[in-house]
Amino acid sequence: MSSLNRLLRTLAVTGLSAALVAPATAARAEPSPADLTQRIERSSAQLERVVEAYNKLSEEIKSNKAAADRLQARIGPLERQAEQSRADVAELATTAYKTGGLRTADALLRPGGSAAVLDRLGTIDQLTRQRQEQIEGFTASQRQLLDEKTRLNTVLARQAAQARELAAAKQRIERDLARLYELRRQAYGRATEAPLARPDADVARAAPAISGQAGVAVRYAYGAIGKPYVWAGEGPHGYDCSGLTLAAWRAAGRSLPHNARMQWGAVAHIGRGDLRPGDLIFYRGLGHVALYIGDGQVIDAPSAGRNVLRRGMNMMPIHGYGRVR
Repeated sequence: MSSLNRLLRTLAVTGLSAALVAPATAARAEPSPADLTQRIERSSAQLERVVEAYNKLSEEIKSNKAAADRLQARIGPLERQAEQSRADVAELATTAYKTGGLRTADALLRPGGSAAVLDRLGTIDQLTRQRQEQIEGFTASQRQLLDEKTRLNTVLARQAAQARELAAAKQRIERDLARLYELRRQAYGRATEAPLARPDADVARAAPAISGQAGVAVRYAYGAIGKPYVWAGEGPHGYDCSGLTLAAWRAAGRSLPHNARMQWGAVAHIGRGDLRPGDLIFYRGLGHVALYIGDGQVIDAPSAGRNVLRRGMNMMPIHGYGRVR
């Protein structure tokens, strides 16, 4: 190989090496604070969707367990009734044979002859049929309830498997978040927001004077400001979005499911112009919910790594507005 060819080959290899090294060097560059924030927000939004799906499944499992318990409570007495009915029929047959004159020869010797025997046989047969109909009715009801309970158990097993899948997905996302939070800690000195100390007296002064149950819910939400986002949390030490609205209205004596989409199905839908403190505002495809406190502001549990805060209601696209009934 000539010296010229060797030189060209060396330059080509050197250029290729530079091309390979340059992207790798750029890829290893530390992300900017803005890039870190965007990545954390994307992962937090993804985690919130998983958490809300987990919350919805938990609510459905809770409802199905209650339905299964109600069915079991009905099955027990029904079984006892059917068993008693069978015992009554057996006793009726035994008693009739022993004391009712069913032996044909003995019955024919009694006044009335065969006609009386037929009457007595007809009466006993009628009573027996009535008892048997009762048994069949009880058995059919029992079978129906057992079938329904079997169906519910199948649903519960499937939902339990889904809950495990969601929990595993949440853990994967949290592992990703943990890596991002470490980068954020290196950039800002702290992975998550510091809890905000708010004495009760300050909370009472900050909360607007609102009467009734809505006022109770709003004051509760003010008291949660500064507490951390906790997935599936409904207080008192941490909350996710639907857990905060649930807890606020639970303090006011109203019950809401622990899921934004299910809360949307439980409230009365209203227009933006009808908003008043205590109402709920739903966001981005029913993946987030906040408590309206008036003057265009809400209190919500925003996302993982952040704390409950008060902010403007238009922080993300709004799906709709609801009033707790």
